[in-house]
Amino acid sequence: MSKLPLIQPENATGRTAGTRPAGDRVAWSGLAAMTVSFGLNFSAGVFFAPAAAAYGVDATALAVAAALSTALTGLLQPVIGRLLDRVGARAVLLAGLLFMAASYLALAVVQQTWQFVAAYLVLGGIGFAASSSLALTTLVGRIRGERAGPSLARASTGINLGQLLVPWAATSLFEPVGVRATYALLGAAALAVTAVLAAVLPRDRFQASAAGRESLRGRARILVSFGLHSATLYVMVLLLPKHAVELGWTAVDAGRLVAVAAVAAGITSAVTARLLRRRRPETLLRILHLVRALSLATVAVVTDPAALVAGAALFGVASFPVIPLTMAVVSRGLDASRMGRTLAPGWLVHQLSAAAGLVVATGLHALSGGYRAYFTLGLLLSVAAAALVSPTNERQEQHP
Repeated sequence: MSKLPLIQPENATGRTAGTRPAGDRVAWSGLAAMTVSFGLNFSAGVFFAPAAAAYGVDATALAVAAALSTALTGLLQPVIGRLLDRVGARAVLLAGLLFMAASYLALAVVQQTWQFVAAYLVLGGIGFAASSSLALTTLVGRIRGERAGPSLARASTGINLGQLLVPWAATSLFEPVGVRATYALLGAAALAVTAVLAAVLPRDRFQASAAGRESLRGRARILVSFGLHSATLYVMVLLLPKHAVELGWTAVDAGRLVAVAAVAAGITSAVTARLLRRRRPETLLRILHLVRALSLATVAVVTDPAALVAGAALFGVASFPVIPLTMAVVSRGLDASRMGRTLAPGWLVHQLSAAAGLVVATGLHALSGGYRAYFTLGLLLSVAAAALVSPTNERQEQHP
């Protein structure tokens, strides 16, 4: 028999005895952690063009490295899941943030291509595996229980904040200080934020369970839709700036497309946190998958680079807000003491699908000279994702 988590239960107002609201604390500190983790991870795309010039690395090799790093993050999810259930989500999350900061500091001093790829692939891949949404979902789920949805949505706004702030900082620093110094400054800033989080991040007190993970049977359709979502998510974040450069934009202006998407995503995440009080996450997911299809249709057909702004904004609306909504569905009713191991397969699907998307997009680019073919494929994948969380399938996904 698994042991129950040793978490002081919240009362009806969301407060634990003698403390500030637990949901507020985990949501705001989780937001800061996601700002660092996703900000550093998804800024890789805006570095591709300037780093290729500064380091003498082929831009295609960087895209392949991004795919391999994403795959490594996925393959590590079962290991991360076990660690979450043994040492706690707080410890794993902080360790992951340290690895992320170390990857940027290492990228500032590497001298050879293999060193660049190793720092990005290994340090960055391990760091993001430990500090991304699996750790956050486990931490919030253990502290908030059935009330996890709104807190998870609020904390996940940090994904969008990082996607906005870090690429903006990077593109602003490229010209005055250079690529290496930009890596160093962002890595140092990440270390500083991690030090603060070590003092304020809530602990997930629980007893480790000797039993294995719970079954995710009954959640298969929502997990497949999650994989289809990630197959276009990373491609758009990492390769849309490169697509804009190929259409005539400068690297700096192209990188700011990520900021446009981040602003739109942040607004959607804030609205979603409120809507979850009255709407089921499955309903919101269907809408977001269809909006994503529209965004991919836009970037697939436009010829004027300026029109990419509309596509980037629509993509932002339906990008990262999908993650907390999906996790709210998948984590519903799970044993908190085994949550890390139980959710790990979902994140394995997510990351491996993202890696596959990057590989296919890179291959189609080599064949066609552009990314339009993959954006068109992504349109079809998004429609399929919406169908998988259709009203009929939602009734079939009731959990036992």
